[in-house]
Amino acid sequence: MASAQELLQAFDSLLTPERFSDYGPNGLQVEGRPQVRRVVSGVTASRALIEAAVAARADALFVHHGLFWRGQDGRITGWMKQRLALLLRHDINLFAYHLPLDAHPEFGNNAQFGRQLGLRADARFGQQDLGFIGAREDGGTWSAGELARHVEQVLGHRVVQVGGEGRPLQRIAWCTGGAQGSFEAAIAAGADAYITGEISEPQAHYARECGVAFLACGHHASERYGAPAVAAHVAAQCGLEHQFIDIENPA
Repeated sequence: MASAQELLQAFDSLLTPERFSDYGPNGLQVEGRPQVRRVVSGVTASRALIEAAVAARADALFVHHGLFWRGQDGRITGWMKQRLALLLRHDINLFAYHLPLDAHPEFGNNAQFGRQLGLRADARFGQQDLGFIGAREDGGTWSAGELARHVEQVLGHRVVQVGGEGRPLQRIAWCTGGAQGSFEAAIAAGADAYITGEISEPQAHYARECGVAFLACGHHASERYGAPAVAAHVAAQCGLEHQFIDIENPA
């Protein structure tokens, strides 16, 4: 057992949220019971995940997407009331880390995503160095179609692939989630292909015009790996039980 404050200190020490300019508060977003024995991790603090954490008798919930975001309506109504009511009724602590969880070099979303795909990063790029770039661990190359099929097979999620046909792809860049806006930074960093969660209209044109492959593999699908890695690591440090619960999401 550990105190909620000890758990917060462990997460903060590992993820160093003070280094990031983010879209919402990182750390303890909702205070629950003072002592923690069991931690549940997940991607998003949805009602379904909170209900699953209640069923798992969790004392703390650790997520990538928390409840509070810059610029949102601050009224506690509708879905926000329902989620908060569940957390408060069951006295569950909610810990949320957004960009710090993406960026951690070992346990973060991008590091774990690359490991799943058999990629080894040797450099970082983009705003706040969130993007990773490197190559296959075995030193090989893919065609654009082969890379898309590989990502699809590993993640179990449909991949949208645009551009990059007709040449071997050696330098692979990636940034999980909704990082389609970092495509141009990936190109400037020397990428032959860029993998992220989503694609917007401009990226299809950039990919066709510059010859760099763009792969959108799903926001949720790409961000399933950092939260359980961090939570498991910290739970082991603090002598706590940990369980990852994945709430299916087609996005």
